[in-house]
Amino acid sequence: MQSAATTHPQTSLRARLAAWCCLFLVPFSSLHADPLEGALQIDSAFINVDEGVYQLYAQIRYPQSEEALVALREGVSLSYDLEVEISRDRRFWLDASVLSVRLARELSFQPVSERFVMRDPLEGGEQKSYATLEAALQDLGRVEAWPILVASQLALEGEYRVRVRASMRRGRLTDALRTLMFWTDDWQRESEWYSWLLPR
Repeated sequence: MQSAATTHPQTSLRARLAAWCCLFLVPFSSLHADPLEGALQIDSAFINVDEGVYQLYAQIRYPQSEEALVALREGVSLSYDLEVEISRDRRFWLDASVLSVRLARELSFQPVSERFVMRDPLEGGEQKSYATLEAALQDLGRVEAWPILVASQLALEGEYRVRVRASMRRGRLTDALRTLMFWTDDWQRESEWYSWLLPR
């Protein structure tokens, strides 16, 4: 009869694997936690018309977490997108799409200057830098006078509806991190759509 104290080979193998994972993966554990935990929502949004140009204003609340801070410092970049859709209501058919645009910005950390850098790839690579992640997120969450369309695009009669949605996702990875994080699926989040009727 086998003693109750005898260790099964499969159990022993599992124990060794668990110990190995703890030894080598603990330094990167914060990268595998949810880096986007916290509120992600659009607090307000409206459109102002200036000489026939429709300009979007929005205030977005992005989550700030210790995991995101560690990830940025380890070389991960984060992308912050704002989607805007405008459609014309049609009573007996599907709404007609008028506009679909995206404001895409990327946040990274520069270890030499110890600053967070926001780059807007759609605006000729314009960059801004910040001393703290909090300051960077506050600026990212503020959209002011972004021109999205002109009055001539709204020539048809009817009601037009605007809706906006904010999202966050993982951007570029360093070569060293790419093999560690290829399997993660928690690096993307989206807010609810924020919708209202377009002023005419």
